[in-house]
Amino acid sequence: MSGLPYWVIYGLLSAVFAALTAIFAKVGLKGVNADLATAIRTVFILLITWGIVLWKGGGNGWRGLTRSNWLFLVLSAVATGLSWLFYYRALQVGEASKVSVIDKGSLLFTILLAFVFLKEPLTPKIILAALLILAGMLVLVWK
Repeated sequence: MSGLPYWVIYGLLSAVFAALTAIFAKVGLKGVNADLATAIRTVFILLITWGIVLWKGGGNGWRGLTRSNWLFLVLSAVATGLSWLFYYRALQVGEASKVSVIDKGSLLFTILLAFVFLKEPLTPKIILAALLILAGMLVLVWK
């Protein structure tokens, strides 16, 4: 793995922790309101991330944020919060493996939105990958 770029390693670690999130949440949601569970999760994420920021000495970086930074970080936070609320509600009643697959369908939306708004290229390789992701999602959730 030493030859992999850091972003690939971070991406793989993100995937592992996302999988753990689904499993831990599914078990933790038994008999708990999904919105309350999301709020509890959010408090701990807040404490952990601020702890990391302060530990690394990055607490002063907020002064350099522009209005655009603030706008899009707030919009990202709103989208994240809504995503978590819907994810936990889905996990509460659905199978973790199927809910997670549908949640990862966000990749398809990301590809499309990155093409439209960020002007990222939509190559045949990316289109094929998106179609394979869609096919995999349909196979796993189809009854």
